[in-house]
Amino acid sequence: MANSRRKLIFNIYIGFYCSAVIQICICSQFTSSSIDPFNKDRGAFPVATNGEIFPWCELRLPTMVIPLHYDLFVHPNLTSLDFVASEKIEVLVRDATQFIILHSKDLEIMNATLQSEEDLRYRKPGEKLTVLSYPAHEQIALLVPEKLMADLRYSVAIDFQAKLADGFEGFYKSTYRTLGGETRTIAVTDFEPTQARMAFPCFDEPLFKANFSIKIRRESRHIALSNMPKVKTIELEGGLLEDHFETTVKMSTYLVAYIVCDFNSVSGTASSGVKVSIHAAPDKWSQTHYALEASLKLLDFYENYFDIHYPLAKLDLVAIPDFESGAMENWGLVTCRETSLLFDPKTSSTSDKLWVTKVIAHELAHQWFGNLVTMEWWNDIWLNEGFATYMELISVNVTYPELQFDDDFLNMCFEVIKRDSLNSSRPISNQAETSTQIKEMFDALSYEKGACILNMLKDFLSEEKFKKGIIHYLKKFSYRNAKNDDLWSSLSNDCLESDSASGGFCYSDSKTTSSTLAFLRENVEVKQMMATWTLQKGIPLVVVNREGRSLRLQQERFLNGVFKEDPGWGALQERYLWHIPVTYSTSSSNAIHRHILKSKTDTLDLPEKTSWVKFNVDSNGYYIVHYEGHGWDQLITLLNQNHTLLRPKDRISLIHDALQLVSAGRLTLDKALDLTRYLQHETSIPALLKGLEYLELFYHIVERRNVSDVTENLKHYLLQYFKPAIDMQSWHDEGSVWDRRLRSALLKLACYLNHAPCIQKATELFSQWMESSGKLNIPTDVLKIVYSVGAQTTAGWNYLLEQYELSLSGAEKNKILYALSTSKHQEKLMKFELGSFPIRMIISGTTSHFSSKDELQEVKLFFESLKAQGSHLEIFQIVLETISKNIKWLEKNLPTLRNWLLISI
Repeated sequence: MANSRRKLIFNIYIGFYCSAVIQICICSQFTSSSIDPFNKDRGAFPVATNGEIFPWCELRLPTMVIPLHYDLFVHPNLTSLDFVASEKIEVLVRDATQFIILHSKDLEIMNATLQSEEDLRYRKPGEKLTVLSYPAHEQIALLVPEKLMADLRYSVAIDFQAKLADGFEGFYKSTYRTLGGETRTIAVTDFEPTQARMAFPCFDEPLFKANFSIKIRRESRHIALSNMPKVKTIELEGGLLEDHFETTVKMSTYLVAYIVCDFNSVSGTASSGVKVSIHAAPDKWSQTHYALEASLKLLDFYENYFDIHYPLAKLDLVAIPDFESGAMENWGLVTCRETSLLFDPKTSSTSDKLWVTKVIAHELAHQWFGNLVTMEWWNDIWLNEGFATYMELISVNVTYPELQFDDDFLNMCFEVIKRDSLNSSRPISNQAETSTQIKEMFDALSYEKGACILNMLKDFLSEEKFKKGIIHYLKKFSYRNAKNDDLWSSLSNDCLESDSASGGFCYSDSKTTSSTLAFLRENVEVKQMMATWTLQKGIPLVVVNREGRSLRLQQERFLNGVFKEDPGWGALQERYLWHIPVTYSTSSSNAIHRHILKSKTDTLDLPEKTSWVKFNVDSNGYYIVHYEGHGWDQLITLLNQNHTLLRPKDRISLIHDALQLVSAGRLTLDKALDLTRYLQHETSIPALLKGLEYLELFYHIVERRNVSDVTENLKHYLLQYFKPAIDMQSWHDEGSVWDRRLRSALLKLACYLNHAPCIQKATELFSQWMESSGKLNIPTDVLKIVYSVGAQTTAGWNYLLEQYELSLSGAEKNKILYALSTSKHQEKLMKFELGSFPIRMIISGTTSHFSSKDELQEVKLFFESLKAQGSHLEIFQIVLETISKNIKWLEKNLPTLRNWLLISI
């Protein structure tokens, strides 16, 4: 599932988990042996909705009975907005039992029967089963008249019906408007993590893999799609059609998918013969072509990279009008938000193109890592999502090198560090039992921190050995479930005979330097090392103190907004220890030195005298570095004298680490700002943009606090410092990806600072666009800027709102929403519904600049009102901690910033 911090982290989960059970379950945990609950204390079990004792009290299903095959029939009615359905589940009884427990949520069970193998052989009618329901656990119990015998197979038949869901989970209705203004309805599924139970009774846990044969009944004006290719279509009375699909490969319930819609598609064939199709609403069909090109390229890449053929005959990707996450990796039927799949050359920017490419790369990686091999339980979802996010980097770099994704990946790691350095963070491998707890695992930590630590592990092992271990893991556990430890074992032990000299630890011959061999001889276990990154929250700070040729290293937990002198700092450091694969380079050679820091302190000896040392080479490590003594001064001097002696990514990481250290009270703001002075000579656009990002953030904070002298001086400094670069920018789409990003960033800043030439040009383009009735094609690099300037007038704001309703481009709609949210007239924002996309954007964007106690209190009251209405925003705690951090930052650093600006302008 694709998650943009832009997406899932801000989703509103409305609903509740029924924790107030009728009778508290106090039974001790028991195994799947033939225990008869009815002979136990009846008070130890919950009560079903009909008042009878429910025979199971655990949230997790028992393993006495496992599914082998589902035969599922579904008939959605897109007029009455409901569906009727039936299923036959072939099950294997592993231990004798008198009941079968299934998941079911909001389904009306009309009938349930059981047939033994003998019944099926002699075509005997099934025995009717008693059905008990326990909604608190989203479970039903099927009580059998006679005990089911171990090692035998049975067939369970269930008839059921339900309304198509109103939200974005289970089997739900989605609507879109045509160019002619007609509203049309489609039916679509989204089951991850625990919503298959809303569409059909099932064993809705990833461990219970089975095969699925699916039949969909529909009207002739619609098509039906499912995981597998269609085998045949049967014509029925009344003009209805019934599509039968091939039986699926063995898979988990959350990957089952089916859609009834009236979409159009474009298709192509991959090198291996797999048919790939992109589906979208008819009016948006023209926006599907880039997704097809990217999907074909990426599918070919993954088949080659994993050395495993994609196991299905087809792959569909569908742009859904109403979709909660960025995309969902249903096997053979990937569902996506329209903005995650459709690309309109007239309104989609280069960033939009990269986003679509990344989403497709992410979901296609899941077809192997997640679908072919699935985690045993949701506590390990980080590995699924983190790996798919990591594979975005690997696959896009090869298939679309012109998108220059490397530095984007680095920025993603910097972004998640902001989240992970707050005390409200969590371990990426975390216990999750309830549906709510499981949903909360789908956040930036699972996706982005997971990807960043996997990238660090790849750098530690070497790309060659990491890839070999991944392939070994996928082949060994194909169509099965696995745990974290299974992957660590594959990565630790997948060595050639010739590698045995390293004690079973794999490394690349190309990297066999003396320093590499030195740390390999430590025989570090991957499992032991990775446990320190997955089972504890936070990010380490590596403190470096150099005295002559001796390097003293110390590690501690890095906490943003918590200073060493704060009373609670010590307690927040307790019991935190990482095994950190540190790398460093020096002035004396081009070699990359490696060491495992697995104690609180350690000492390294440099082989020769050096004028500077830089840790975390190319920022492949997930840690922040602080240089005590003269370390920062030496690096600042180096940047000013010849910044090219450091790699571009190392220059970016110095800017990032220095300004993060200011937020932790470990480095003074003036020293961090002194480091950025060299940027006027910087040739790396990502490094230039990183410095600009922080300076712009400071501007927004002091502007919002109405610190007029500092605001005015910082504005003057920014326009003076970046004026040569601003004046060089054209208002056209031209240059490399990073040239175009620099253009967007600089012109956005210039217009925000009311730089007259920028405002004049943007106003001119916006007026021409309005006069053309929205038909003028404004260059995509500056489209958001032009809209934002236009939105500052009442007429412009109202016109943008009208165009939002008319636009067929999701990319353009997002740009319009951003522009509307920049209005200085706050009453206009109230036109939006609470919980709509723009409100969430405002919460996450605008509040990041809040830095006063009054604003903190206002936000607390606002969140309390949302909670009172039943809303739960995952971002609540993050926002509150960020505002508190900003308050502290400003109190500590405002005088320093004021003085630094006075001597700089």
